[in-house]
Amino acid sequence: MKKNLYLIRHATAEDGGNTPMFRDFDRDLISSGIIEAARMGKFLAEKNTQFDLIISSAAERAKATAKIFAEQLHYDADAIILDEALYGGGARTYLAAVNQLEESVKNVAIFGHNPDVTFFSEYLTRADIGNSMETSGVVVLEFEDIKWAEVSSKMAKFIAHYSPKMIHS
Repeated sequence: MKKNLYLIRHATAEDGGNTPMFRDFDRDLISSGIIEAARMGKFLAEKNTQFDLIISSAAERAKATAKIFAEQLHYDADAIILDEALYGGGARTYLAAVNQLEESVKNVAIFGHNPDVTFFSEYLTRADIGNSMETSGVVVLEFEDIKWAEVSSKMAKFIAHYSPKMIHS
C-alpha cells in the first residue's frame, strides 16, 4: 500500500532583525508569504491532493502557512496538529513525527522550517534537494509497503518538488 508524505517549508515571514524583544518563534507571515502559501495550496488542490492529516511546527509562521494550505485544500484548520518539537528540533524530530503516525493515515503533510525540511527530505531519499527548498516549497515523497513506524533513511521515493517560482514562472 502506498503512502505519501508532503514536507512543506513555511511561507515568507517577517524579518526578525536583531531585536531582543522579538522572538523568532513568533515571526508571522508577510503579505507575499500569505499569497505564495495560498497559491501553493491552490496548486495542490488542483492536483486533487487530499490530506488525512496535517502536522505543523507550533511556530507562528509554520502554523499560519498550514492554515492557509488547509483552507485551499478544504481541510479543517482546527484539526491541524501542532508539534512544538518541529521548531528547531532537527530532522530527528520530523522522523519521530512520521514514525508515530497511525497506519490509517495515507497522505500526510508536515509544515516546518529549513534547513530541517531539506535535511529530512534528503535523509529519506537519495534526492539532492540542496538549497532549492524555497519558502512554501513542497517535497512529495512516497512509501510503498512500509509502515510509518519503520520509516528510516533512504526508504522514500522522491516524487516531486514544487515551489512558488516553479509553478508561476
